[in-house]
Amino acid sequence: MENEGTVWLPPANSTIAEDVDGLFYWILDTSIIIFAIVILLMAVFTWRYRRRGKDTLTPAKDHNNFLEALWTIIPTGLIMVAFFWGFSGYMKMRVMPLEGTEIKVTGQKWFWSYQYEEGANLTNDFAVPVNKPVTLTMSSADVIHSFYVPNFRIKMDVLPNRYTKVWFEPTHEGVFDVFCTEYCGQAHSEMVGKVHVLSEENYAAWIDSVSRFGEDLPPAELGEILYVKKACVTCHSLDGSIVQGPSFLGAWERDIQLTDGTTAIMDENYLRESIINPRAKIHVGYQPVMPTYQGQLKDYELDGLIAFIKQVKQQTGQ
Repeated sequence: MENEGTVWLPPANSTIAEDVDGLFYWILDTSIIIFAIVILLMAVFTWRYRRRGKDTLTPAKDHNNFLEALWTIIPTGLIMVAFFWGFSGYMKMRVMPLEGTEIKVTGQKWFWSYQYEEGANLTNDFAVPVNKPVTLTMSSADVIHSFYVPNFRIKMDVLPNRYTKVWFEPTHEGVFDVFCTEYCGQAHSEMVGKVHVLSEENYAAWIDSVSRFGEDLPPAELGEILYVKKACVTCHSLDGSIVQGPSFLGAWERDIQLTDGTTAIMDENYLRESIINPRAKIHVGYQPVMPTYQGQLKDYELDGLIAFIKQVKQQTGQ
């Protein structure tokens, strides 16, 4: 039965969560007990040794070997319990399973992308099978990010120019939050996503469908879906408002001033190059913060995004 979570922690939905929660609550309860003992002794000593008359010198006090040993041995013992308990849980987290689902995760400003062995490429939201180990091999395309799923009790830094790994085995079906917990720039708080935990049968059907997603859709309709799924909406508006990048409203076939002093026309070639190699031509007034989508979009998906952006102008009548 799925637990309901507590004031301190959300529901636990992975095999490692029980170990993490057990250690957390042991440290919490121990700290509360020690705090209560210290406060109680302070109150007792304050009352017992309060001033009762004229100022007098207190008698000389020597050290107490028993008390000194007590407040050395007890904290040391508590620390060793926490260390070995924590080390045991750490080893479970770091020893990756030999079997299970493997997913390549890339963090970049400001979204997560997931690449499956079956060929599917997803942005922000992804899916995994229930009661099966899942290994994430992660890297960053720009700055340091941190991949965090509170319900699974997993958190790992995602670094540029190297790989980090984390694994989990979900125990309940459902939809759970994914966060970036390392400040990575202006839209850091928007770098969120969802992990969908599916039954084994539903996962098999899902991975088959997403691997072939969009092949039968009209290009502009596919592009409209990808505009949201690939996080274009984070930086490019459709109503003329300026976010991180220029708006798509009325942009088609418009002359664009570039930082090198030249101009370019917003057409198919410009958009394709900007998506694959966004630093090739930098629009005046904007920072070169757009990540590359090289290898994340199939040719027909690129065509769909271009068709959608072209249609934005047609719909506005500009």
